Amino acid sequence: MKLALPMAAAAALAFSGVAAAQQKPAVNPAANATLLGQFGDWGAYTASPGGRKVCFALSKPASSSDNPPNRRTAANVVYLFVSTRPDEKVKDEVSLLVTGYAFRANSEASVAVGGTNFAMYTQNDGAWVKNAADETRMVEALRKGSDAVIKATTSRGTQTTDTFSLKGVSQALDRAAQECR
Repeated sequence: MKLALPMAAAAALAFSGVAAAQQKPAVNPAANATLLGQFGDWGAYTASPGGRKVCFALSKPASSSDNPPNRRTAANVVYLFVSTRPDEKVKDEVSLLVTGYAFRANSEASVAVGGTNFAMYTQNDGAWVKNAADETRMVEALRKGSDAVIKATTSRGTQTTDTFSLKGVSQALDRAAQECR
């Protein structure tokens, strides 16, 4: 089944790989993706922006809160991605994309999965695991955990907390991996 990704999710494909390149690759933000399967709260997708195959698992938060409260609108969506790009030899890159706002410059987001914390560096409307060596550990934690709690600060100083259910993440990751062997 071919699906047009929500604009933010399609745009996230353009951010995939920014951690390595430190700049946004030129990718059509209206790229189409094919839903490989929906597994609990996670979807597995594939797309070929610019002719390069990308497979990813994607989810939105089960709950969100702000301090001060009620700063975000329905247009402010957060997506948690785990991407694989075989042409670039990238496997299980964890990233975060927000729509409608940016993260505070020179700040970090934190991700808590079970009793383990991971730091993410932020850049504009995206965040990536700060220490690439932690990505494998983070994906393992996501597979074993029940939820992931991400805390960050917006460019306007709002403290955000987004809680992602991890129900179905293992199946979505496995399906995406199967597609991008």
